[in-house]
Amino acid sequence: MAGPKGRPDPLTAFKIARRWFQAGRRIEMQDLATEVGVSRATLFRWVGGRDELLTEVMWSLAEPTLRDAVAAAPGEGGTKLAGALESFSETLLATDYFAVFLRREPERALRVLTTRAGSLQGRMTAAMQELLNQHLDPAKLPMEPPDLAYLLVRVVETFLYTDMITGAQANPAKVGQAVAALLRD
Repeated sequence: MAGPKGRPDPLTAFKIARRWFQAGRRIEMQDLATEVGVSRATLFRWVGGRDELLTEVMWSLAEPTLRDAVAAAPGEGGTKLAGALESFSETLLATDYFAVFLRREPERALRVLTTRAGSLQGRMTAAMQELLNQHLDPAKLPMEPPDLAYLLVRVVETFLYTDMITGAQANPAKVGQAVAALLRD
């Protein structure tokens, strides 16, 4: 596959990887390099390792989903953010390709999604802090915004991936309840 100038490029590799992920296909770096028409070494230079590429693909899907959930959530302040994060969690759980990835590669998924091994958690935390700053008075928060943002991300992770961690059923409603309790106006 060629980029806009007729040559393969990093954006082409990313787009193919994203399309495969959304189709529920496992992203194998050698297969991707072959599809793009470059060596595996070139692909790694362009996009990093598999975990880095998965992080980029998942963030490209999660970020607009979060933005849309916030825009659609009713209310203001903590009520709005609680509803938005509950909706965001519901959407993720209902997305087939995300469920396929979690089932097929649970250890990798937890590592990439919930640890500092990837940049996804840091990006979610930064997005959460931005939402706190936009929708709430920082002086009225129960803790410092960076810490609260991290805690909110962990709340989402806890109830979203609980089936993989404890065997209990994932429950987006609990995300909303917990966030509402933390962000009482």
